[in-house]
Amino acid sequence: MGMASDVTCPICTMNELLIGADTIECATCGHEWAPAAAALEVRDASGNLLADGDAVVLVQGVPLNGKPNAFKAGTKVKSIRLVAGDHEIDCKIDGRSILLKAQFVRKA
Repeated sequence: MGMASDVTCPICTMNELLIGADTIECATCGHEWAPAAAALEVRDASGNLLADGDAVVLVQGVPLNGKPNAFKAGTKVKSIRLVAGDHEIDCKIDGRSILLKAQFVRKA
C-alpha cells in the first residue's frame, strides 16, 4: 500500500490515504472505499460534499420539458445517486427519473 495526497477521505476530508490494489483506506479515520468512488467528488450549492444515498433539497425551480418551474424550490429528493457527467445527480422526483446539476441542490 502506498500513500496518496491528491485525494481526500469522503468522511473526514483528510488526505493521509493508503492506496491498495482494489481499495483506498484513510489512515486517519479508517474508512475504506473503492478507487472509482474516490474519483467522483460532487459538491452542492453550499459547497457540502454529496454522497450516494443523501437527501437533498432543490434551491431553485428546475425546468422540465419547457415548463419553467416543473419542480419548485424546496422540493426534497431522497436517495440520490451520483453519476459522472454534466448532470451529476440521478434521482426520482414524483416518480420521474431525472438528472440534476449539483448547483441546484443543497444537502438536507
